[in-house]
Amino acid sequence: MGDHHRRIRRRADDHAERVSRRTGDIWEDGYVSDEQASPDAGTNGTQRRLSSPDRVVALSDGVFAIIITILVLEIAVPENLSERSLTEALDDLRPTFVAWVISFLLTGMFWVAHRDLFARVRVVNRDLVWLNLLFLLPVSLIPFAASVLGKYPDAPVALHLYGVVLIAATLMRFVLYRYAAKRPALLWTDVSTDRAGLGLAITAAPIALYLLAIAVADVSTTLSTVLYFSVPVLYFILVTVLREHPSTRSEADEFT
Repeated sequence: MGDHHRRIRRRADDHAERVSRRTGDIWEDGYVSDEQASPDAGTNGTQRRLSSPDRVVALSDGVFAIIITILVLEIAVPENLSERSLTEALDDLRPTFVAWVISFLLTGMFWVAHRDLFARVRVVNRDLVWLNLLFLLPVSLIPFAASVLGKYPDAPVALHLYGVVLIAATLMRFVLYRYAAKRPALLWTDVSTDRAGLGLAITAAPIALYLLAIAVADVSTTLSTVLYFSVPVLYFILVTVLREHPSTRSEADEFT
């Protein structure tokens, strides 16, 4: 009876080792199959924990929270001023406040898009983890770009820098979304071609306005700032229109 139990235990250990080696190779290659991607599949607990999106979402939410906090810290309250000098000081803060409003709304857009995407992600692989980090890289530069814009609102180079940061963040959002949409094994439900196309179009659309804002900054810094502010305004209008149309309502709810 003892030998029989040992043989059974040895076969079970061999099987567990093969499963662990196979799932480990898939994780290193950056690909997770439907069976191995399932949080309930296999015997490798480490692999299941690695494929969970929870820590990716937690890190991303923390980064966005810090970004929003840093943005508002740029608005310093003037102290020990008379009524007249306070009015002048608040007027001096106007560019910083404008940069904060624009940056807050744009950061909110990025966070909502990220939330909507990862609400549909069932598991992650190494590629998706790194793409998410590369998306957070330019997003985390928004407070710096906003600070430069607030201090030098009439300098075209400040507006150029702001636009470059936003374009980089938008491009990485596009890459992140496209990667996930093309890999149904990572998602709870497949994304249809039409739905993915609409999502990609909505994601990439702001780049045109950012490029235009950069181009006109040398001619009119005011117009360039207005163009940056128009992005969240037009975005919310577009989302509202898409949600009113029956054929695009579900797509707008899912990917905007």
